[in-house]
This record gives sequence, structure tokens and C-alpha cells, in this order.
Amino acid sequence: MATYSKAFKEKLIKKMLPPENKKVKDLVKEYKIHEQTLYKWRRKAKSNGIVYQDGKKSKEKYSKEMQLQIIIETSGMNNQETSEYCRRKGLYVEEIEAWKKSIINGETDKEKKIKSELKIKDSELKKVKKELNRKEKALAEAAALLILEKKIQAIWDSDAEN
Repeated sequence: MATYSKAFKEKLIKKMLPPENKKVKDLVKEYKIHEQTLYKWRRKAKSNGIVYQDGKKSKEKYSKEMQLQIIIETSGMNNQETSEYCRRKGLYVEEIEAWKKSIINGETDKEKKIKSELKIKDSELKKVKKELNRKEKALAEAAALLILEKKIQAIWDSDAEN
């Protein structure tokens, strides 16, 4: 399996996305890369909200104010008008939807990162609590066995004396 540098991947993704919109089949012929690999790279880039324009990612190009302005401009449009608007601006409808969700939820990138870290910490805490509970039960069982052993020893000692 061949591995490709990050710069090479970004170069090909940039060619597949607006404004170039090169066909995957053309890139396969030109660069001798498997077709499914290119489709996978493009799908992953789109799901991450990456749109290459002027050497910048979409999130870097549009400030929060610009994103809000675009959302307001497209809010009264139907699907066809929104698609035409996005083509003119070099955007994807999915990007605008993602911006809407983030504004509605009031989440920033930092908050998303903090939430994901918090989930990880919560899962670690659950594991530790589960292990602590298991060890407490084992300790209680060991203590009960010791007490029983002492009682049996006391009974045998009193029987031996009699």
C-alpha cells in the first residue's frame, strides 16, 4: 500500500474541489492513483468542511461575521438559489448548514475540543470507579474470610480444650 505525503494529498484534493473541479478519472490518469483513494480523500475533506480557495481553508477564509452574513443572505433562499449562491462563492451547502448548527448551538472550536476531552475524561473516570468498586468487593470478601477463619479457629480451639 502506497503512502502519500500530506502536501501531495492536499494538492490533489484542491484540484478535485472548487474552483478547479477536476474529474477524478482525469486525476487517476495523470497521477496513477487508485480511483477509490481519491474519492476517499475528497469525501473526508468535504466531511471536515474543507474547501480550498486562495490557498486557505473555508474556516480560515470566512470569519464568524462573514459566516453569519452568508447564513442571513441564504436564509430566505430555496435549495436551488442556495446552490447557485454557493457556486458563485465557492462554498458548499453543507458548510453553511454546519455554520448554522455551530451558531445555534453556540459552540466554538475550543468548546468542541473541550467537550471531546471531557468525554474522554468521563470514560476514564468510569473505568477507575468500576475498578475501585471491584477492588472494594474483593477486599470485603477477603475480610469476611479472615473473620470466618478466626471464628472457626476459635471453635476448634474450644473443642480441643474440652
